[in-house]
Amino acid sequence: MSQSPEMRASDVERDRVAAVLREHTAVGRLTMDEFNERLEQLYKSKTYGELARLTADLPDVDLRQRQVAKVPEAAVAKKQHAGMRAAWGAWAMASSINWAIWLIISVTSGDMVYPWPLWVMGPWGVILLVSSVFGGNEDNKKKS
Repeated sequence: MSQSPEMRASDVERDRVAAVLREHTAVGRLTMDEFNERLEQLYKSKTYGELARLTADLPDVDLRQRQVAKVPEAAVAKKQHAGMRAAWGAWAMASSINWAIWLIISVTSGDMVYPWPLWVMGPWGVILLVSSVFGGNEDNKKKS
């Protein structure tokens, strides 16, 4: 079955076009600026027609025959959810800032100030730890 230009494209098709664009950049048909512009347009594209326009001025490549690198299932299962990684990053940043403030106050006051950053990072960290350990991977739950 041939795809009409109005049919919606999937992430797999976008990945195939990205691989083709990388190859054309590697052999010098596209500059890095052109590649970056097309890549930005690529991930905004929704239909086969929009994908085809990105490679219309390049030599033909059969996108259906392109092999996309597959990630092993075990690696996907171990991969932490992007939202959880962001939450841990926010926790680490807030904890670092609070400890830096505590250290500055302790040094400038001349005595050790009560380690109040523990009250900021402790409960938050425990909640994140429990969510990370027992929360599971949301992507795997959707597949089940």
